[in-house]
Amino acid sequence: MNRRNFIKSSSAAGLLATIAVPASASLINEHSESNDFRDDFDLNEMTISQLQDFMKTGKTSSKALTKAYLKRIEQIDRNGIKLNAVIEINPDALTIATAMDDERKNGKIRGMLHGIPVLIKDNINTADKMQTTAGALALAGNIATEDAFIVKKLRAAGAVILGKTNLSEWANFRSTRSCSGWSSRGGQTKNPFILDRSPSGSSSGSGAAASANLCAIAIGTETNGSIIAPSSYNGLVGFKPTVGLLSRSGIIPISKTQDTAGPMGRSVTDVAILLTALAGVDENDEVTKNSKGKIETDYTAFLKADALNGKIIGIEKSFLTGHEGVVNLYKDAIAKLKALGAQVVEIELLKELRVIGSASFTLLQCEFKDGVNAYLSKANAKVKTLTDVIAFNKANETTAMPYFKQETLESSNKAPDLKSSEYAGALEKVLSSRKIIEDIMAKNKLDAIAGTSYGIPSGIDLFNGDYSNGFYFCSPAAMAGFPHITVPMGRIYELPVGLSIMGLAYEESKVLALAYAYEQATKHRSAPKFIKSSNFSSGI
Repeated sequence: MNRRNFIKSSSAAGLLATIAVPASASLINEHSESNDFRDDFDLNEMTISQLQDFMKTGKTSSKALTKAYLKRIEQIDRNGIKLNAVIEINPDALTIATAMDDERKNGKIRGMLHGIPVLIKDNINTADKMQTTAGALALAGNIATEDAFIVKKLRAAGAVILGKTNLSEWANFRSTRSCSGWSSRGGQTKNPFILDRSPSGSSSGSGAAASANLCAIAIGTETNGSIIAPSSYNGLVGFKPTVGLLSRSGIIPISKTQDTAGPMGRSVTDVAILLTALAGVDENDEVTKNSKGKIETDYTAFLKADALNGKIIGIEKSFLTGHEGVVNLYKDAIAKLKALGAQVVEIELLKELRVIGSASFTLLQCEFKDGVNAYLSKANAKVKTLTDVIAFNKANETTAMPYFKQETLESSNKAPDLKSSEYAGALEKVLSSRKIIEDIMAKNKLDAIAGTSYGIPSGIDLFNGDYSNGFYFCSPAAMAGFPHITVPMGRIYELPVGLSIMGLAYEESKVLALAYAYEQATKHRSAPKFIKSSNFSSGI
């Protein structure tokens, strides 16, 4: 059944009876030389609005959608392509979906997420039958007693939590040579565009899953690039909101200064819908009180195709040199911004931020030690402190640390406490990024700043870890706590590259609008082809 026939179908049962990965999927495996894979999954690239329309008109149901996505996970993620993006399935997913269908029949619609299947990262607490482990074997068996605040918001909005996604273990804060997308509990997640390429991280599973259409939309978390980078690598729209717009309560922490959750999806509109549902003031997260009166009731209301007209956009100058393919995409994006009515001004933000130096890593280590110890002290895990985690990993080295070790955990465990002068100095330096960005924007009268989100997805290398080709625009917004979005700006050798747009604190509506205008004018998002790099004669 193709999408046209699906839309015409009036039977959810008929949909389920015909959803299947074609036989050619069996040709895509670790021993195969073929990449001839026709992916005709009926729900490919479906938007939240389309799924709502189908449920509203009775052409399908939440239960049918949930079954279809669960089937997709089984066939693509587990037994077919073996993308390895989902670490655990929610055994209650169909029960939740049925309840949402019953509410719909009784005239109750909670909003745009009513009955919509969502995947969430495995460092976010769910008080159900699923574990919350940050991908670490040390936390296996940790069943939360209370939902994270954003999970409460998600359930209240009527979403169906399909399961949890794999991630770079401890949100990529375990080793200095870690491999993104690998965790001791979940193994290695792959990039659905070319399977031996990195999905980036730490929200690797959320990025790969949303891109491969294993869910309608996903949730990731970020401390420094963990939403933006995997969204760029996986050809998604990823949004890191202002720190404080979304609560961090019930999320395994790294940094109280920089941590946030955020939506990862296939369109700016879907991301805005999920952001609307998740934002809110939480009495258990002090920083969210800063967002009181600044949260919009509907972020989709600001999405206008002409939003770039008359705006002044700062362009990160350093990205105009480097890999010619990435640079050409960036120059094309700049030309498109101009064509859409924006004025561009070259700036050198990354150069200005060099004064912060290593202060950010010092800050993260101090806050990680404090935050993880606080989380573990109340968790249902066998380990109760960071010291316990380190000891567990050493005692189970062959399974917990087969490729790279835990030097970041160990250095964090020795980090100064939050009352130390070292921590205070690091915090002051990191927060100085806010004024640096604000001053550049004020001096040039900028509405936003743009840059290349990341470069070409690197190869998966469990032994040597990640490598970069010089393009990375995640740190400025991460350190400052400012909103940041990435939108697909094209592909090189079938691999996606993203365009970043960032603004000042609580300028979510502006950043989303600018990204939407660019997205609608370019339409660079496309479904992945699950290509094996060994069969792809690109020369990379």
